Amino acid sequence: MLWEELTADEFAKAVVDCGRTCVVPMGVLERHGPHLPLGTDMINANYVAARAAEREPAVVFPPWFLGQIFEAKCFPGTITLPPKLLVELMLNIFDEIGRNGFTKIVVYNGHGGNIALVNFLCQCQLAEKKPYQVYTIFYDAGISDADRARLAKEVWTTTDDKHAGENETSLMPAHRPDLVKMDALAGQIGSALGRLDHIKPGGTALGWYADYPEHYAGDAREASAEKGEVFAEAMIDGLARFIGAVKDDTVAAELSDEFFRRERELRGDRKEHKA
Repeated sequence: MLWEELTADEFAKAVVDCGRTCVVPMGVLERHGPHLPLGTDMINANYVAARAAEREPAVVFPPWFLGQIFEAKCFPGTITLPPKLLVELMLNIFDEIGRNGFTKIVVYNGHGGNIALVNFLCQCQLAEKKPYQVYTIFYDAGISDADRARLAKEVWTTTDDKHAGENETSLMPAHRPDLVKMDALAGQIGSALGRLDHIKPGGTALGWYADYPEHYAGDAREASAEKGEVFAEAMIDGLARFIGAVKDDTVAAELSDEFFRRERELRGDRKEHKA
């Protein structure tokens, strides 16, 4: 169920019918080589989330394009927000989702640059007691071991595929072929330039740009819609399983109650000691 397509009355019923579970697909607007659209992460994440929510009922939050993408500020079409504003905005979005009756929020992250941000947003749950729990999962992390082995053996031709490479370039034409411009790729390969290899194993904020200044990492030449359909099916199944596990989960809320009870007791002990 797509949040934005429900009437207010349908929405109130959907919250209950889906076990008060909301999925937030997170992407960004960024360059994806010369051949994929700026919204690739957002478009793919929303597609997988919507399909997964058909199999395991949940309400899917409207397509979200704001995330951590400072490494692409030098390219046309990128949208970024100041760090504090971005974190505060996302935390308030979670609160609004909770205010609408959801007790479980699944952040389905479709963008690698969001990983640290999403993990931090999740950890913020321990700063203040909330009436909801936040769960996170990244891109293809829900794929089963069997499906992953099958994809590696029968589908993918490369293991060096980080951004706008074979799997993303296959996934997009599986559902939005009109947005893929393979002619613009002109046979290019996104190979790491290694311009900051001399400081490994450390790094800087320019690590990604140092390796991939054209925001293309991998080899998209062997991509196809047929491969994308197999990949998408595995991702959709994996996310649906994860949503089901979240809906069945009772432990996270119990642990939250326990954690904040102990925190209150600790604060109380301190106050008594001072008195």
